[in-house]
Amino acid sequence: MTVIYEINTMVWLGELSTRYGRPVTLGEVPGEVWDEVARPGVDAVWLMGVWERSPAGLRIALGNEELLTSFRQALPDLTPADIAGSPYCVRNYVADRSVGGPEGLAQARARLAARGVRLILDYVPNHVAPDHPWLTERPGCLVRGTSDDLARAPGAFLEAEGQVYARGRDPYFPPWPDVVQLNAFSDELRTAAVETLTAIGDQADGVRCDMAMLLMNDVFAKTWADLAGTAPAEDFWSYVIPRVREHHPGLLFVAEAYWDLEWALQQQGFDHCYDKRLYDRLVHEDAESVRAHLGAGLGYQRRLVRFLENHDEPRAAAALPDGRERAAAVAVATLPGAVLWHEGQFEGRRVRLPVFLSRRPQEPFDETLHDFYGRLVTATAPVREGDWQLLPCTGWPDNNTHRDLLAWSWSAGQDRYVVVINYSGRPAEGRIPLPWRDLHGQSSRLTGLLDGTAYEREGDELLDPGLFVALDAWSWHLLSLAPPARDPSTTRDPSTAT
Repeated sequence: MTVIYEINTMVWLGELSTRYGRPVTLGEVPGEVWDEVARPGVDAVWLMGVWERSPAGLRIALGNEELLTSFRQALPDLTPADIAGSPYCVRNYVADRSVGGPEGLAQARARLAARGVRLILDYVPNHVAPDHPWLTERPGCLVRGTSDDLARAPGAFLEAEGQVYARGRDPYFPPWPDVVQLNAFSDELRTAAVETLTAIGDQADGVRCDMAMLLMNDVFAKTWADLAGTAPAEDFWSYVIPRVREHHPGLLFVAEAYWDLEWALQQQGFDHCYDKRLYDRLVHEDAESVRAHLGAGLGYQRRLVRFLENHDEPRAAAALPDGRERAAAVAVATLPGAVLWHEGQFEGRRVRLPVFLSRRPQEPFDETLHDFYGRLVTATAPVREGDWQLLPCTGWPDNNTHRDLLAWSWSAGQDRYVVVINYSGRPAEGRIPLPWRDLHGQSSRLTGLLDGTAYEREGDELLDPGLFVALDAWSWHLLSLAPPARDPSTTRDPSTAT
């Protein structure tokens, strides 16, 4: 299973420069820092924002008062030097000199590889910067308009190099002012995309594709049918991904995906797609809603990316108060599929920083949360192997709090794990019948993976009526199951909350 750690590269390097009292670029990151990043339980690092940012896009951003207001809200002592421009307004897929250039990026990849960790980089398939070389060298890759389009809708079109181009957008929101729209139906773009992704594959082990669903035939036609021409018979990703894999068979493709299009994108070649529906249910809904989502086919679930935050979402510490974050984190860490953690999440940061900024505000360091995440990420590394199964939760006629419980198991040979979470703000009780019939007639020892506490239960009880749990609000059990030790030492009852 893939566990990804996202880093805002420019912000991170700036803070390392302050920490070490000297400029630090990717090629100069100390080994002890790479050890911190490549912690046990993390096997891929996504360095967000390494490519050349657009000076033209930056000028547009600096003239946008709405953007500037959002910058000041996140960073009250904002200075012009803090505004680096958007990492998704790419001028060229070459590592920016400010982060160390191609040489520094190559050194970072080598340092991660030496620690058994893969490198993931961004690809923005939907749009490019207004000063991207393709506007002059490969205009057939872009959606073009006319002078009449520009006069009619100046917010949706721009003029560059004597041509009128459409500004980038998705079908539900106004155009983005700082980018130019690529044409997913263009044969020239598809060829160029294969070339670009192959070049990224020369520099990384995986690629995170921004807003990947925008290039799908149905979505693109809905947005651009009047200007893009006729849709090809083959979808964009179905064409592009196999051709890139001819050069890089093991390149990991991760899709930022919304609108319930994850399954379709998986069928078009993506290894993993964002699970935004799980995120929304963990943040805004209850255990029954989460459980319903987890009833989907296992083949589909194994190719989702579970997360509680990323650079586009509010910080988990702000969005998930009162113990909910830790309960949700246990869920995310122990479900099938990839996991995405975000730099700053483990420390309890609460300010979501606009990606345009190269500096973030000082915030309190949550030592207890940091310790929790450190233990969770390490302890769950072996858990998510083998066979996963959603478990039923039963209760009593006069107590329906079992509906607030989420439970599942993992098994790989003799390694067995049980996860039970009270995903509610009230105490919950229930029984969890375990799935292993060979427990019959023998006792078993259950051990908490985060705290080492252990207790014994008879296998017949674990099978029917099931493991009894009584958990406080937003509490959990994260347990390994094994035959009892010869001289067992039990420290507490299983109904005690973790």
